[in-house]
Amino acid sequence: MDSSERLSTLIGEIYDAALDPNLWVDVLGRAARFAGCTAAGLGWKDVTAKRGGIYFASEGADPHYTRLYFEKYIKLDPCSVGQFFADVGQPLITADLLPYEEFVLTRFYKEWVKPQGLIDCAMTALDRATTVSSFLHLFRHQRDGFFDEDALRRIRLIVPHFRRAALIGKIVDSKKAEAASLADTLDGISAGMFLVDAAGRIVHANVAGHVMLDAADVLHADRGCLVVNDPAVHRMLAETFASAGNGDAALGITGVGVPLISRSGERHVANVLPLTSGARRRAGTSYAAAAALFVHKAALDAPSPPAVIAKAYKLTPTELRVLLAVVEVGGVREVAQALGVAETTVKTHLRSVYKKTSRSRQADLVKLVAEFSNPLVGRA
Repeated sequence: MDSSERLSTLIGEIYDAALDPNLWVDVLGRAARFAGCTAAGLGWKDVTAKRGGIYFASEGADPHYTRLYFEKYIKLDPCSVGQFFADVGQPLITADLLPYEEFVLTRFYKEWVKPQGLIDCAMTALDRATTVSSFLHLFRHQRDGFFDEDALRRIRLIVPHFRRAALIGKIVDSKKAEAASLADTLDGISAGMFLVDAAGRIVHANVAGHVMLDAADVLHADRGCLVVNDPAVHRMLAETFASAGNGDAALGITGVGVPLISRSGERHVANVLPLTSGARRRAGTSYAAAAALFVHKAALDAPSPPAVIAKAYKLTPTELRVLLAVVEVGGVREVAQALGVAETTVKTHLRSVYKKTSRSRQADLVKLVAEFSNPLVGRA
């Protein structure tokens, strides 16, 4: 099987996993091999609470070290803060987040990365809300070498499909949806769901979908075709439906979390699942549908406290990392050990933080972060 065939097959399997979570372990393993990696994982992180978890991991991931990461080392991971501020859908490697020569000096590298024989990681945020982000991580072993441009190109080809599948999987809410009875199974979900052909004609809508059509606040039907009230978004989704008719790989990056605003001002999000190949083909054939469109109200997406702090005081990623480490770990010596840098380096960044925030003591910094974490407390 050549590279294009492998990619097409992998994309189809990614979308199948959106409806059958049991497929994710194998899909992640295939994605890791496609990108020349040892292991891959889907999980979540809360950058403020310094906690997280793994949804699914490929067989190449060590369960012992995965558990250790979320029990202990997530608080010492120097890449977490920078990763959280990265653009959703943009893969970043370790060297994008901090100089690699600094990374190898950290406790995180010495105690968690190096013992596994790992050398690099490509991290991609798939979705983000407030302080929590879901992510795709791809790990390279020493035998794989560092990520090169070809590997990153391959990752960029599959990331949009992981994003779409992960978002749709969240909408479905882990219901056991058989593709052969997709429409019947999803009639009970709160999101509006529409099965459409490549021309945008509606061949089925669930109960919530009919309610949306009747309200005509976000979208409506015109002579049997689905019409989004926003002309620009309507054109985008029409192109996505047409692409879906040509197979999974043709869908590209369009139709991933498309924002919609109703006439009343409420924000919604639309996601497209192709139905023309894989296990989903049975549903597409049964209903003459090329794609399923899910439309739901957008969750509140308030900025995280660290993001607000960084913006308010114009802190660099390194300065923010030192600030959060002071709050989490303690004094200069402890922060230096945790970040794997010299105490003089920590002091230099700390002086800059003091100057930018108009604070003079570490206790004041702890208070500052606490105030930003509590929306009921006024800003100093």
